[in-house]
Amino acid sequence: MKKGRIAAVLAGLLFLTSCQAPDREVAGLAPPEEERLVVYTSHKEEVYGPIVKEFEDRTGLWVEVVTGGTNELLERIAAEGEEPQCDVMFGGGVESLQLYEDCFEPYTGAGAELLKPGLRPEGDRWTPFSSLPVVLIYNPRLVAPGRLRGWADLLDPEWRGKIAFADPAVSGSSYTAAVTMLSCLKGDIWEELARFEGNLDGNILEDSGDVVTAVDTGSCWVGVTLEETALKRLGQGASIAIVYPAEGTSALPDGTALISGARHRDNAVEFLEFVQSEDVQALVVSDFARRSVRTDVADREELPREEEIGVIDYDTHWASGLKEEFLERWETGKGGEGG
Repeated sequence: MKKGRIAAVLAGLLFLTSCQAPDREVAGLAPPEEERLVVYTSHKEEVYGPIVKEFEDRTGLWVEVVTGGTNELLERIAAEGEEPQCDVMFGGGVESLQLYEDCFEPYTGAGAELLKPGLRPEGDRWTPFSSLPVVLIYNPRLVAPGRLRGWADLLDPEWRGKIAFADPAVSGSSYTAAVTMLSCLKGDIWEELARFEGNLDGNILEDSGDVVTAVDTGSCWVGVTLEETALKRLGQGASIAIVYPAEGTSALPDGTALISGARHRDNAVEFLEFVQSEDVQALVVSDFARRSVRTDVADREELPREEEIGVIDYDTHWASGLKEEFLERWETGKGGEGG
């Protein structure tokens, strides 16, 4: 019943943005400080909206939502320092959260023992929300089944200029995809990066959301995206097919973090517990086309199990430490130097 109630909210018109807070205060509806919660989120409204609404309904708390890009919000949290204006960061890949972990207070959730292996971070600086495998896609009108098998194929000159890939300097998920590819290939990472960048032939998309569109319309033949994104667009009729790379892939979570010095800490903890609860995690699977982070919530039956797709042990500390040099090489085209 609870899950059904949350799902029903998806059909409603939700207007939960930061600009609403002043209106509610003017109307005299804003509660006292102890009944408030401020959430910074990089999720789209279709994800955060029903979750926040249900959380408000269950707890009676008033949630102010401030939206933005992951890096934008994390930089804002860091700038606020010892006078944080938010209580929770909801969303953002764990590599990005890792870089700002000093801004977060460690917290161990009540259901931590139910988290899937490998998803719980050392030190509990953030809590996972959903698991997001990286996949390859192709347009079945242009590419025969079996021609695209794995990461190595993206280095083949056959695909030069035909690969849809978002700029990893802008898209966190695209950076994760690139590092996943480099982790799965056997050669020197900078040489492989240079080969891949050369094969893109300057065709680098500005937004990760453009990848599926490019493949669907045929402006690109193949692409790299998240399983969640591909599944959503398939459900909307996109002409794409999904390939799980033969060499393996990553399935990193995005996360939720408790801000150090949060003004409404108890309410923030309650929110962290809520987003990891069994019924919200069931919604993650049924309505958001994502994989749950809990062992007691089954993923969609039609999806291959994570052990079947060869999920790698993705080192987030290594990936975070690599990012500055990666982006320098990416921007300057010096991927073949060093090693």
